Amino acid sequence: MSTVSFSSPAQHVVEGHSSAAARAFALVTLVVMVAACLLAGWAPLGFSIVTVFLFAGPHNWFEARYLMSRMPPRWGPLRIYFLTGISGVLTLTAAFAALPWITDRLGWDHDGWLTGLAIWNTALVAWIVALVLMRSRQNPTRDWGWIAPVGLAVIGVNWLAPQAWDLGLIYLHPVMAMWFLDREIAVHKPDWQRAYRGCLCAVPVLLAALWWHLSATESLPGEDALTARITLHAGAGILTNVSSHLLVSTHTFLEMLHYGVWLIAIPLVSLRGKLWRLDQVPLARGSYSWRMVCGAILAAGFFAVLGFWAGFIADYATTRDVYFTVAMLHVLAEVPFLLRLL
Repeated sequence: MSTVSFSSPAQHVVEGHSSAAARAFALVTLVVMVAACLLAGWAPLGFSIVTVFLFAGPHNWFEARYLMSRMPPRWGPLRIYFLTGISGVLTLTAAFAALPWITDRLGWDHDGWLTGLAIWNTALVAWIVALVLMRSRQNPTRDWGWIAPVGLAVIGVNWLAPQAWDLGLIYLHPVMAMWFLDREIAVHKPDWQRAYRGCLCAVPVLLAALWWHLSATESLPGEDALTARITLHAGAGILTNVSSHLLVSTHTFLEMLHYGVWLIAIPLVSLRGKLWRLDQVPLARGSYSWRMVCGAILAAGFFAVLGFWAGFIADYATTRDVYFTVAMLHVLAEVPFLLRLL
């Protein structure tokens, strides 16, 4: 005996509205991607300066607010995991910021600086491996025992070319934001996931078009300190045979996508209500002490954004250096939270 299922007109309306919202989301995402690619290829230095000035500080505030919302009010069996994550973030960030000062005080030459960088990279990989192994034993459990030999192999490669590992971190970091967004869409907007993943397929296509268009271009002109900082941060000092125009365009394009995810997409998909309301942060509801900590972090982040804007206006080049050093904090903070989503 066959059964016939009936759906109400209201259900059709909801499904139609949902599919229309998914198409609108995909269309806006593609428009932003194409516009970012065109601007990055056409005016890489100017686009880099403007995007960092406008979005670098605010996107860190939004990211901090998001990470707070994903931390449970009671850690319980996750206590060791979160303590390892937080202590690793703080220690590694402090060591990264202090590395130039340490090498200068000890009088290390370039080889000595590379050794210090390799040591820091080794500590970073060991920290990630420890977090992955702890996460694999949490619910839902994962068969991630392979991470230990892979980590050892990565450490070995790092000692052969420590700067290459750091350059990879610069270019892979924006991809982590897209991964976060994919996980959030899967939970909160599952009907959008197919459209979003279709948009992700456009990223390598746009990159290939950008590289093809800029493959024969010369390096960016200008010997000023700001141009040197931007090109070096994009890897021009390491990939000396690649046009700095191509490198800066690629990095700026990916960074713009990164900013778009944290400033627009994730708040749209998963953050609800007034973002400064601490009663909507689970961790802040755990105790009065945690409420004060969360409030202090958000307040400090707000004033840091204002401080960076003032610094960019007063001395853009120096403030950019300071920002990208401090920004290591949020790069590392993403690791334990991303692992929890997998």
